[in-house]
Amino acid sequence: MFTKLYAAGWEKVGQAKEKGFFDFDFITWMAWTWQTAAFFIFIALCIAAMVLWEKKVPGGSPRRGILALDTTRGDRLFISLLSAAFIHLAWLGIVGSLLWIGTIISIVFAIFVFKYF
Repeated sequence: MFTKLYAAGWEKVGQAKEKGFFDFDFITWMAWTWQTAAFFIFIALCIAAMVLWEKKVPGGSPRRGILALDTTRGDRLFISLLSAAFIHLAWLGIVGSLLWIGTIISIVFAIFVFKYF
């Protein structure tokens, strides 16, 4: 179905071939891994859950937390996700391996944020 790709006078660029749905070669140009795809799927699921939560209980439950800021559920999710990114970067910089421990720390911090912020 697909033909070989050539540029005028250049050597063969590559050969396109049909891929199955679960072949993740289409994201290799950005050096993504399945973990990166799982991360973005997790964020999409978080946003979908927040939409459903907002539909069920409108208003976002604004409250004043320990930083004396009025935050809604969406604000707390954003703080949690941003903090998780920094926790993972710090963990990689300091320890360099065993990233799942950084993930556990991020989850515990997210629970703290949703409970006290």
